[in-house]
Amino acid sequence: MSISAQFDFAPLLPAGLPAPAARWTGLAKYSFVGGNNDPDGIPVDGLIEAVNAVLKREGKALATYNLAHGPQGYRPLREFLTQKLKRDAGIACTPDDILIVSGSLQALDLVNHTLLARGDTVLIEQESYEGALKRLTRLGVNAVGIPLDSDGMRMDALASALADHKRRGITPKYIYTIPTVQNPTGSILPEARRAEMLKLSQQYGVPIFEDDCYADLVWSGERPPAIYAMSKHGGVIHIGSFSKSIAPALRVGFIVAPWAMMSRMLALKTDAGSGALEQMVLAEFCAPHFTTHVPRLTRGLGAKLDTLMEALSEQFGTAAEFEAPKGGIFLWVKLPDNVDTLKLYQAALAAGVSINPGPEWSTDRSYSTSRLRLCFASPSHQEIRDGVAVLAEVCRREFGVPARSANVEKRA
Repeated sequence: MSISAQFDFAPLLPAGLPAPAARWTGLAKYSFVGGNNDPDGIPVDGLIEAVNAVLKREGKALATYNLAHGPQGYRPLREFLTQKLKRDAGIACTPDDILIVSGSLQALDLVNHTLLARGDTVLIEQESYEGALKRLTRLGVNAVGIPLDSDGMRMDALASALADHKRRGITPKYIYTIPTVQNPTGSILPEARRAEMLKLSQQYGVPIFEDDCYADLVWSGERPPAIYAMSKHGGVIHIGSFSKSIAPALRVGFIVAPWAMMSRMLALKTDAGSGALEQMVLAEFCAPHFTTHVPRLTRGLGAKLDTLMEALSEQFGTAAEFEAPKGGIFLWVKLPDNVDTLKLYQAALAAGVSINPGPEWSTDRSYSTSRLRLCFASPSHQEIRDGVAVLAEVCRREFGVPARSANVEKRA
């Protein structure tokens, strides 16, 4: 009996698809990648209570798409967000200005698919979120990196880039920024720079795309007003998420935008609504508990950051340079110039340690070759110490960094 050949789909695939995904093999033993959060920081008991309460009260509404609250999402969650955004970010909006989406990644896709076409140009922080950079590459969009310093995007560099593009007859589609706990550098853009960015935005007719997904995780609990809140001309789109403040696996994010843009994005959101149960549970939990939960979460994250910085100093000595971020879940680290973090990534992964190599988080691969991003939220304190020790040993074997003598002196 002959065995028939498997059907070949390859000739049917359109051009331009991303490379095929690899099969999932699980997290590395020491995982310093991804936007995962602290398992001990998930408010499990509170979420259980919220699930029970909201399902008993409103569970039958699951029989109707969008719970009969319309395509913008569960209204009590949008009402909570109007209060939260006003209190924390200074944004004055109504529930009708908010669209609930399936995580901030869907927000990125909706904004991009509404505004961008192949060949367009956007201005973006030189070091930025890998997911945003990959999406722009896939869309065939020219992402022009604007250099940063310790306070975030440099306004002199932004002004120069806008002027240069205007001379060449190019109007960028937007300025993408992560102003509050920038990814990957952890900086916070000062209010004066936010005002300058708005001024340049209005001067050149280029809107601002403000990604505020990490803004709840500021150690001090205080942050500058959102750029959206400071805008007088409405040229800002603001996105945020519950992934970092509550749990990434819930996949709930949101967009705040003028109706002219919101209505266009709604027309593209063809998924019949983001997961309703998650929205119901978040609204039930967050209204009474959000303001006490987040400080507890950030205290735990801050302690893990301290452990990571101590471990790096112990294992790498002065070979690892970094500036303590003002919040968040990641640390941006500079190693000596001879270290290629793309190669280090492969060697470390074989030893059970996963890291984010710098070139994947930058528009300037040469600048970021020796840099890496380490996410510290998910591993335990002991896993952080052990993982950094393994990483140092791999880096020493592959690149001679850190020098063994320097490490001994550091420990002495």
